[in-house]
Amino acid sequence: MASLPNYLLTNRKHLALSQEEVAFLLGMNGEHKACKVSRDETFAREPGLKDVLAYELLYGKPARELFAGVYEQVKREMARRAKFLTYRKAYNADPKRKEAIANLASKIIAKSNVHESNQ
Repeated sequence: MASLPNYLLTNRKHLALSQEEVAFLLGMNGEHKACKVSRDETFAREPGLKDVLAYELLYGKPARELFAGVYEQVKREMARRAKFLTYRKAYNADPKRKEAIANLASKIIAKSNVHESNQ
């Protein structure tokens, strides 16, 4: 089952908060502050780091759960790049570096594969 890019709307509804209240709690300013929350919830905007951390505090869930779909996408892309990195000659010249990169790549790929096998 594919994840939504984020679960902000679900969590806001669970706490029975309005978009304006969430915007206030996140410290968003301006007359259209509730619009920012709406765009975050409808995947029209990717919130910045401070907003992501604020959502995490507000909803009491880790960012990787609140932004599950984005997290999965990043994980897949990083696993692909980590696998590619293990094949680059420049990184494989030094045995110690080769081992470190191989270990890192295997950790990232393993995390990516765990999710894929659970689908």
